[in-house]
Amino acid sequence: METKLKYKRVLLKLSGESLMGDKGQGIDPKMLVYFANEVKKIQKVGVEVCIVIGGGNIYRGLNAAEQGIDRVAGDQMGMLATVINAIALQNAFENNGMYTRLMTAIQMQAIAEPFIRRRAMRHLEKGRIVIFGAGTGHPYFSTDTAAALRAVEIEADAVFKGTRVDGIYDSDPEKNNEAIKFDSITYSDVLNKGLKVMDLTAISLCKENDLPVVVFNMDKENNLLQLVTGNKIGTTVTH
Repeated sequence: METKLKYKRVLLKLSGESLMGDKGQGIDPKMLVYFANEVKKIQKVGVEVCIVIGGGNIYRGLNAAEQGIDRVAGDQMGMLATVINAIALQNAFENNGMYTRLMTAIQMQAIAEPFIRRRAMRHLEKGRIVIFGAGTGHPYFSTDTAAALRAVEIEADAVFKGTRVDGIYDSDPEKNNEAIKFDSITYSDVLNKGLKVMDLTAISLCKENDLPVVVFNMDKENNLLQLVTGNKIGTTVTH
């Protein structure tokens, strides 16, 4: 029996920090295996998957100024950090028998394909997982913005933002026990309330293109599968 899907093509946004696991820095191999297993579940039921991963476990461009590094240079270092994470993810996925393509916004032919929209869409149609590295290729843009941009370009049904909390709250649930969770919220409310879901550029881009954003707990097994099959998981940001 065919699984009924609510989302057929999704872009999964993961933070670089999510790869640290219990290590506190760098990459925890256990997390790579976990992500590969979770993504494989939705690929098996016919979902086309692409991924944008941050680089915060290795280097954050925003920290550049504190270290006496020019912001543009810092952001370029951050973009390269995302490529390191993307290669690690690609390796984990392929070890799990999943065909994967890595595409980067900065050309590095020996490592990855350059991002070409039509080629990315063709890979997805053929059932390959596509990982987008190096952000947008430009400084001053976060990987959240890269995720929103790529999702719009490849005509994804939604952006799934995997976090360690189970949705969007009116305040930080890790600091405030009284925090109230939203099941759904509008783009305008996210912007007006200053909720730290994604940065303003990313949310604005999603709003302009009517692209839903689902914020959910990626650390809970099967949440991803529950999401694509229409179960109420996390918080959905729409009009």
